[in-house]
Amino acid sequence: MDRSYRFYGLFMTLQPAIMITDLELIKTVLIRDFGHFPDHGVYHNERVDPLSAHLFCVEGVRWKTIRSKLTPSFSSGRMRAMFPLVLDVARNFTQFLRATVGTEGAELDMKDVSARMMIDSVGGCAFGIECNSFHEPESMFRRSGQLVFERPRHSQLVSTVLRLYPAIGHALGLKVNHDEVIEFFSRLVEDTVAMRTTTTTARHGPKRNDLMEMMIELHRQGSNGGLTMDELKAQAFGFFLAGFETSSSNVTFCLYELARNEHCQERARACVLKALRKHGGMMSYEAIADMDYLDRCINESLRMYPPLPMLQRLSSKPYHIPDSNVVLPARTKVLIPVYAIQHDERYYPDPERFDPDRFAPEALAERRHLATFLAFGEGPRVCIGKRLGVMQSRVGLATVLMNFRIRLGANTPVPLAYAKNSVTIQSSGPVLLHVEPLTTQDPSGGSCRSSMLLSV
Repeated sequence: MDRSYRFYGLFMTLQPAIMITDLELIKTVLIRDFGHFPDHGVYHNERVDPLSAHLFCVEGVRWKTIRSKLTPSFSSGRMRAMFPLVLDVARNFTQFLRATVGTEGAELDMKDVSARMMIDSVGGCAFGIECNSFHEPESMFRRSGQLVFERPRHSQLVSTVLRLYPAIGHALGLKVNHDEVIEFFSRLVEDTVAMRTTTTTARHGPKRNDLMEMMIELHRQGSNGGLTMDELKAQAFGFFLAGFETSSSNVTFCLYELARNEHCQERARACVLKALRKHGGMMSYEAIADMDYLDRCINESLRMYPPLPMLQRLSSKPYHIPDSNVVLPARTKVLIPVYAIQHDERYYPDPERFDPDRFAPEALAERRHLATFLAFGEGPRVCIGKRLGVMQSRVGLATVLMNFRIRLGANTPVPLAYAKNSVTIQSSGPVLLHVEPLTTQDPSGGSCRSSMLLSV
């Protein structure tokens, strides 16, 4: 493919589409001319599947309205209030790992372990529920995540048809999610709302700081700009999916790369321990925000393994591509190849090498174009839960690094193979890594194990 071209025409089955590779044009589509490309063009059918109409899928004015209502729920102040919920899960995570690997260490499927942590974290942050996935790995929360991301309701062929020709799905009344997932989350949200409404009426019990409480407050506004019950269900479900899968995969891939690059792991551990000492030896919101090298590791993992390999937009009206004679008709699919851009040697030399210092302040000062890093999207439709996702990843990684050393094991897959049928980028099978408790002296001069017992 000639890199001198800014965009390419292609057909998705019989439907014409366009793929953009020019960074300035990508920025224009995502930000400057967002009004022409406000929607993702993802099939959803809330008439038969109310959970499908979450924020990622809804379009137009309705998306803008719901987004404006929910944005305050993800402010830094809200994240600080939710931090204790994530920290409780981190404590359980540490205890589970210690009990599982013992004193000698053992190989663990970090994909499975990370998924359990993030299910418990999102369950607490979104629903105020203790999912207890470390002791009940087959919970309905976990099964729901597996059904959505690993065993979707429709085959790839049907999913492609629905994405290209949504009218067919609406005419046939096709659902997006499995019936058991729809029933479980619908009942969960209805029961939670009823319970909390009763508690509020009785005026007892502390106010919760989770996302559900904030959305229930919007629901109580009724027709005065609030959320309907179906909208509440859909947004709660969307937050569960986004918060669980992206953070879980990011922690898994990051630990995998840190195991392969032990010098990076030692730097990350030293960074974590330094931040903890600086902030009184406790894992706090301020401490995890002060772990610069850990953030570089998170971003480098997201560069190498972006959650979505391709961003999609849909033109809402005819659009003249700047500096060209091409006019896109309304309802044209616009594709942005995130994975390819983030592995392009022009922007990231030796792109298959894990190098967190690509995101060091001095490297960012020269800064690659903003369109070279699109792990969370960009523009008005940038991921609303970015702060929550990063907070969960920081806590998960810091918890492991300050208590354990991660190495490649005899059964670790190198290189990783990607799952073919997954909605997001994830490994096709277990990610087995050798996990051993830290008992040697850490860079601070103290016992790593005893130091961390104090910090969590």
